[in-house]
Amino acid sequence: MTNALILAGTRPGGDPFARELGIAHKALIEMEGKTLLERVIGSLRASGMKRVIVSAAEGPVAQLARDLGAEVMAPRAGPSGSVAAAFDHLGAPLVVTTSDHALLRPEWVRELVDSTPPNADVSVMLAERGVVEAAMPETRRTYLRFADGRWSGCNLFYLQTPNARSAIDTWAMVEADRKRPWRIAARLGPLTLLAMLLGRLTMSEGLAKLGRRIDVEAALVPASNGLAAVDVDKLADLEAVRGLITTREEKASSNAD
Repeated sequence: MTNALILAGTRPGGDPFARELGIAHKALIEMEGKTLLERVIGSLRASGMKRVIVSAAEGPVAQLARDLGAEVMAPRAGPSGSVAAAFDHLGAPLVVTTSDHALLRPEWVRELVDSTPPNADVSVMLAERGVVEAAMPETRRTYLRFADGRWSGCNLFYLQTPNARSAIDTWAMVEADRKRPWRIAARLGPLTLLAMLLGRLTMSEGLAKLGRRIDVEAALVPASNGLAAVDVDKLADLEAVRGLITTREEKASSNAD
């Protein structure tokens, strides 16, 4: 059985968007009577996750997580530190996502797990731009350019084997060097970096090459639904996501009748 980790930490001084909304944390945003955290936990459970751990500091988010039956783990320094702590505690396999994944669906989690090749240590769900814009034309996301399109992250990761620990260690080094990009580039190797910059690699090839640089088998899981790439980072996202959730739940209610 697979376990899951929800990252619900916050930056020092708090999240500006949460402050703008007058709440302590984005995970406490409510949509149709449910907080984002409740929605994410519910989707993970519905997908068949055995245990759900929320990485959050003591406070309203941690208390809500416990009220919802999830376990709580104190966040470490940076997302990679929190993932490493959860991985060391739970082991593999482990699904990792975030508390602001407002539209998360159980089928996307199953797609991530079921579509990961058996030999992969780690996999990442990404959505190609055309798929994202077909699902939500008004959304504005950050895309990475590769030979097979432009790709956006979905905040869904699958650590399938114990060897995935190496990928977490590399993540920590990237976080540490985020203000020194030349060090990150050096770890990729000049040929891989050049091929990426020139758009000569597909996303799958890029992930595989990067994985081999750190001795892991890394795989891409393309999202079948572009909404998997939509999170809530600003007011426009929140309003669009609220509209989608209202429409989806009205359709579900109508079908039930």
